[in-house]
Amino acid sequence: MQHSTHSVDVKAPTPKEQLLEILAEKSVCRGTFTLASGAQSDFYVDAKLTTSDPRAALLVGSVGWELVKQTARARSLYVDSIGGLTMGADWMALSIGIAAQLENSQAALRVFSVRKSAKEHGRLKRIEGNFSPGDSVVVVDDVITTGGSTIQAIDAIEEAGGRIAFVIALVDRQEGGRRNIEKRGHKVVPIFTREDLVNAHGPRRSDIAIA
Repeated sequence: MQHSTHSVDVKAPTPKEQLLEILAEKSVCRGTFTLASGAQSDFYVDAKLTTSDPRAALLVGSVGWELVKQTARARSLYVDSIGGLTMGADWMALSIGIAAQLENSQAALRVFSVRKSAKEHGRLKRIEGNFSPGDSVVVVDDVITTGGSTIQAIDAIEEAGGRIAFVIALVDRQEGGRRNIEKRGHKVVPIFTREDLVNAHGPRRSDIAIA
């Protein structure tokens, strides 16, 4: 008797799917937490546990760089450099810069970091790293809540002569931050939203706190 065999086409997870899995596994915590606003939450995400992880950093770079290219093409923009407010933006910006370099060493994406306040010695710089006045800049942040940190970085970059191309966030908490930034005229493109994290972490819905 002949038995028919059927091959099963198992689709490998995409880099974005892999990144979401790591983010949900490493960064999502349950318990009782007090947010910076004073509100209580039982669902907390420490995004830096993901952005500082070497395997996840490769995925952040790959996914982030693709998003930079797609958004720049769609908006007919050229991007010179990428960075944001320390330290939420630091690992993310460097990962994306490395991915850009690996893809094309001739089209290097410069990376920088914005201090929360200007250095009080040496060159007294507010922006550290590879930034030049006139740069078309992608501002990054690991998490957008109210948008305050991202706007702080935008203000410093514009004060130093940079031009904001758009903003990329690893996670948009969907709590008004994106709207606040876009009121300033800057497009915000999140890799993931709060809803993505809740769905990836399980069926139970909850408020989310993100560091």
